[in-house]
Amino acid sequence: MDQAVIDAAIKEITSQEKAGQGNERIKEITNRLMSDLFNAMADLDITSEEMWKACNFLTQAGKSNEFGLLYAGLGIERFIDVKMDWEDAQAGIELKTPRTIEGPLYVAGAPEFNGFAELETVAEPDSERLYMSGVVRDEDGNPISNAKVEVWHCNLKGLYSIFDSSQPAYNLRRSIITDAEGRYEFKSFVPVGYACPPGGSTDTLMSLLGRHGARPAHIHFFVSAPTYRKLTTQINIEGDPLTFDDFAFATRPELVPHITRLSLEEAKATGKDEPYASISFDFNMIHDSDKIVPGENQRTRVSLDK
Repeated sequence: MDQAVIDAAIKEITSQEKAGQGNERIKEITNRLMSDLFNAMADLDITSEEMWKACNFLTQAGKSNEFGLLYAGLGIERFIDVKMDWEDAQAGIELKTPRTIEGPLYVAGAPEFNGFAELETVAEPDSERLYMSGVVRDEDGNPISNAKVEVWHCNLKGLYSIFDSSQPAYNLRRSIITDAEGRYEFKSFVPVGYACPPGGSTDTLMSLLGRHGARPAHIHFFVSAPTYRKLTTQINIEGDPLTFDDFAFATRPELVPHITRLSLEEAKATGKDEPYASISFDFNMIHDSDKIVPGENQRTRVSLDK
């Protein structure tokens, strides 16, 4: 197609917009995206059949609530982080604890505990015990008391409570308030990775792209405190074969802490009565400011209170 024909079509489609009406920001973004799409349709000779297949695909993805997974798998959520990291760098901010993607499976309202929490509402059979602890600190390494560490991960079937009705509500989801020295600790088990629903929209697209739709074992965190910018991050479980082959592009080398495994005898010396894996990890936060990119967004999240 001639560029003049493409431009004329774009002008026709935007001509119904009335100046001073509607939302100017939405107009700007929509027109740019549609212009890029129309040019791609012409450049790549995308057919009517292909466009309607795409429409059907997006419809099905919405019905199965997989847009959050598609955001992760297509790198959109990762690119949001890349952009925010760049904005931080322009402001002279260096993050000691990198941000990384939230993913689509957070649920608000997890039970809250002071200092220590057991994440399991019901015990996970045949699991490896895990204790993870550390300190929430500021930019200068000072501990932050009364910070909230929200933590969530999947079970050994790769499923998350609330989204998986076979688990009790808030299983493997807790909020921990740090003590006077900024310390937190939780008891759980070493999680596994998971794959996108087989045959679902995300899995189908990943296959067509010659990619897998799996994530390595990981644990999610929100860390928040008054006057500090909220931190969204996650750690990977050291040794998982997919650690640096994550379909969601979430792995950061600084977020793969070492795991120490203690025998029963070694565990007893620490006051625990079973062998376990141990992870020590500190979270560093930065003070909030209206001059830096915010740490929170207003995306729709699941809440049992709604």
